[in-house]
Amino acid sequence: MLHTLSIRDFVIVDSLELEFGEGFSALTGETGAGKSILIDALDLALGARSDPAVVRSGAARADISAEFSVSEPVKAWLTENGMEAEEDMLLLRRVIDAAGRSRGFINGVQATTAQMRELGALLVDIHGQHAHQSLLKTEGQRTLLDRHAGLQELQAETARLYRLWQEYLSRWLEGEGQAQRFAEEKERLAWQVEELENLGPKPDEWQEISASHARLANAASLVGGAGEALAEIGESEQPMVSRLNAVQQRLARLAELDDALSPTVELLESARIQLQEAVYALRDYLSRAEPDPDRLMQVEARLDALHSAARKYRVAPEALPEELALQQARLRELEEAQDIAALQQREAEAKAAYMTAAKSLGEQRAAAAEKMGRAVTEAMDGLGMAGGQFAVRLNPVAPGAHGLEQVEFMVAGHSGSPLRPLARVASGGELARIALAISVIASTATETPTLIFDEVDSGIGGGVAEVVGRLLKKLGREHQVLCVTHLPQVASQAATHFRVSKNAPEEASHPLSRMVRLDEKARVEEIARMLGGVEITPITRRHAKEMLDAG
Repeated sequence: MLHTLSIRDFVIVDSLELEFGEGFSALTGETGAGKSILIDALDLALGARSDPAVVRSGAARADISAEFSVSEPVKAWLTENGMEAEEDMLLLRRVIDAAGRSRGFINGVQATTAQMRELGALLVDIHGQHAHQSLLKTEGQRTLLDRHAGLQELQAETARLYRLWQEYLSRWLEGEGQAQRFAEEKERLAWQVEELENLGPKPDEWQEISASHARLANAASLVGGAGEALAEIGESEQPMVSRLNAVQQRLARLAELDDALSPTVELLESARIQLQEAVYALRDYLSRAEPDPDRLMQVEARLDALHSAARKYRVAPEALPEELALQQARLRELEEAQDIAALQQREAEAKAAYMTAAKSLGEQRAAAAEKMGRAVTEAMDGLGMAGGQFAVRLNPVAPGAHGLEQVEFMVAGHSGSPLRPLARVASGGELARIALAISVIASTATETPTLIFDEVDSGIGGGVAEVVGRLLKKLGREHQVLCVTHLPQVASQAATHFRVSKNAPEEASHPLSRMVRLDEKARVEEIARMLGGVEITPITRRHAKEMLDAG
C-alpha cells in the first residue's frame, strides 16, 4: 500500500507531501490543476521513462519519493535482488535533473529503471484515461486476460518451450537440407582438429615457453652476470659482506658509548644478513644455470611449431587452445547435425512439451474467459448498457509463442445486437464504459495492493457515474484505490477526498499546484463545485451533502 508521496519541483509542483490511507480515495480539482500530474510523478517513481521537461521551470532537478508497505511478493523480489526492506517499509526515489539525467533508488540503494519498473509492477497498477486504446489491440487483450487469470508464468513457460521447439526444428531442417555441405565441413574440421590435438597447445604455454626460450638463449649472459655479482658480494678479495660486517662491528662498539647509534647498527646487521642471503641464492642459481644447447633446440622447435600453427589458422599463438576448443565444439555440432534421427527425436520431444503447456494455457484461458465474460456483462448492465453482452473469444491459430489461440474481446452494446470485436465499437462512450468495466473486473482479481484510475470515468455521467463510484468503493474494500475524477457521483463515494488546485503566488513566476485533504465541510464545498460550477448555491450545497451522506 502507498503510504506517502513526496514531490519536489515537478512540472507545476514546487513542494508536496501527501499521506494516503486504505480504501477508496478521490482526487478532484479544476481542469489543468495538476490532478494527473501527481499520477505521473508516482509513475516516475515506479520506473517510467523520464523527460527533462518534468523539471519545474527554474529548478535544478525534480525529486520524487514514494513510501510503501511491503507485501510477501515484494519481500521475495528484494531478497532475490540482494536488497532488504527496513521495518517492512519500502522507499522508492527518482531524481531527474534539468539535463535529463535520471537516477533511481530502492531503499537508498541505486537501482536501474528496469529494476524499478519490475518492482513497481508488484506495488501499483495504473489504469490511465487512455487505457481503452490498448484494449483495442489483440496483444493488449491477451495480456489482460492472462493477467486477470494469473497465467503470466504459464504463458512465459509456453513461450520458452516454443522457442526451444523452433530451435530443434530449425536444426533438423538445416541438417537435412545441408547434409552434403555439413559432410564436407566435417571432413575438413576432422583433420584440423586431429592436427591441433597432436600439437596439443596448452593454456598459458606460449607465455611459459617464450620465457624459457629467453632464459636459455641468454644463458651465457645470465651465468656471467650472476657470477660477477657473486664475486662482488661474497667471493672477491674484499667482498661486500666482509666490508659491511667490519663496519657493523665498529659501530656496534661505538653504540656501547652512545645508544643513539643502536638503530643504525641494527639496520646494518639486517643489510648484512640480506647480502649473505643473496650470496646463497646466487650460488644456488649458478649451480643450476648451466647453458643447455639441447634444451634450447627443443624449446625453439616447440616455439616454431606453435607459431606455424597460429599462422596457419590465423590466430595469435596464445589463442591456439581456444581455437582447438572451438573447432572441437563445431565438429560435435556437425556430428549431431548429421544424426537426423536424433534431431527428429529432440524436435518431437520439444514439440510435445510445448503442446502440453500450450493446451494447459488454452484450457485455463477458456475457463477465465467465461468468468470474465459474465462479470463484465454484469458490470455493463450497471453502467447503462442494459442487455449488452461481453465475451472473450479464443480463436484457434497456428502454434506460436503465445499459445494456440488468439484472444479477442467481443461486445454487443444492447439487447438484440450481435457480438462484434471490441475494436469495431463505434461509440466512444460505449468504449469508455466497457473499458472501465473491464478495468474494474480485472483489478478485482489482481494481487497488486494499490490501484490507480486516472480519469477512466470520462465519457459517462448521471446514474452510470454513481454505479462507477460504487464499483470503486467496493474495490476499495480489498485494495487501496486512488481515482482521479471529475464526477461528483464518483468522488462522493470515496472514503478520503483530496482537492488539487492551481494558484500563482506573488513570489512565483509560474502557477503552482497544491493538494489538500478535505474535511467534511470542505468536501461539501468541493462536491457542490463539481455539481454547480462557478456559482455555488445553498441548494447545490444541500444536494452535495445528500450525495455524501448517501455515499
